[in-house]
Amino acid sequence: QVQLVESGGGSVQAGGSLRLSCTNSGYIYSNKCMGWFRQAPGKEREGVALFYTGGGRPYYLDSVKDRFTISLANTKNTVYLQSNTLKPEDTAMYYCAARLGSCSADASDFPYWGQGTQVTVSS
Repeated sequence: QVQLVESGGGSVQAGGSLRLSCTNSGYIYSNKCMGWFRQAPGKEREGVALFYTGGGRPYYLDSVKDRFTISLANTKNTVYLQSNTLKPEDTAMYYCAARLGSCSADASDFPYWGQGTQVTVSS
């Protein structure tokens, strides 16, 4: 049973930083995609940063490129999202997600989700 547990959300002022963590405490897959989606009130859930353990470059949402960095622990069971130069428009509930195989930016392709962690950026 896959269980994703997030931590690290909070409230910051614009320009600040946060580091989100997500640990998969369940079955370990040989190749999987782990990453982060976010959802603001009244908006659709969107892929923010995704990492495929089988190799290749991470995926980033255009609006977070050069500000956010996704990384994977050596155990390949924990994924981090370093979020710098945060903006008010980054305010959302951030969800960790995982799926077997390659990455997809479509939330419907992910069967495993964490409970979410709130990120609030004030101007």
